[in-house]
Amino acid sequence: MSVVTSTSGDSGEQGDGGRIPPRPAAPGVEEMIRANQANWDARTPVHVASEFYGLDGSRTAEHWFAPFEWADLGELDGRDVLHLQCHLGTETAAFADRGAARTVGLDFSAAAVREARRLAGEAGRDMEFVRADVHDAVSALGGRRFDVVYTGKGALCYLPDLAAWAGIVSELLRPGGTFYLVEFHPLLDALGPTPDPERQDLRLRHDYLGGRGALRSDTPHTYTDGPPVRGATTSYEWRHGIGEAITAVTGAGLSVQLVRETELLPWKRFDAMVPTENGWWRLPPSEPFIPLLYALRAVKPHD
Repeated sequence: MSVVTSTSGDSGEQGDGGRIPPRPAAPGVEEMIRANQANWDARTPVHVASEFYGLDGSRTAEHWFAPFEWADLGELDGRDVLHLQCHLGTETAAFADRGAARTVGLDFSAAAVREARRLAGEAGRDMEFVRADVHDAVSALGGRRFDVVYTGKGALCYLPDLAAWAGIVSELLRPGGTFYLVEFHPLLDALGPTPDPERQDLRLRHDYLGGRGALRSDTPHTYTDGPPVRGATTSYEWRHGIGEAITAVTGAGLSVQLVRETELLPWKRFDAMVPTENGWWRLPPSEPFIPLLYALRAVKPHD
């Protein structure tokens, strides 16, 4: 887990004349997003070389999907699919493999988009990757609309305003189109292990709900294996509860059809987690049965 610090604060040291120096101004939202973009550019080479992503062929695109996702999405043959905040395109590739007529990934990291294009080319997959901030997706995609818009697994925390984001998603969908979100549960983000190395019990250590602004992290470590990140190590995240996400989606005119919660994760977040039959992870039976991931499916009504 990354170390979270406040976005501003004083050092407690006194300057000339015994006066406490003024607090530095907190960065604006646009500056935070630029910092996140630089941070993901810096993370990309570490992720490409990591065992975590398994780009050497040790993991397939299907690994990153829970079985219920394909049941929820239905057949993709002949459908145009857009994956927002796609990073390296490891999940995006699964849509092409399952017969999507057109598969498009969008991400704000130029380094990640370059790698996604390279990986798609080497695999012989017909996919398009667009470099743009998700807030600019409508114009970046030239007004195109899609049958399916997919996003998640670490995407919403980089969005400052879910209402604005949901409006963009709605614009990207054709009438009758499906929006599908699979995201880390806000309870997961609120949990952290106790420092006792003998028994790392989980406890609430962070906010579940949003509303207190961005959380600043400054660490050279990313969530994968590999060397430290070089260069831009600062990033900002926003907390969003499930209620906020549902309200944003319905407020954008989409009709919510289902919300799922599951105890499964595609990677080992805590030391006590044990593998499942499909290669994902969950807390052991001795621990409480709690949600770690959730899914939301919504449809854009016909005009």
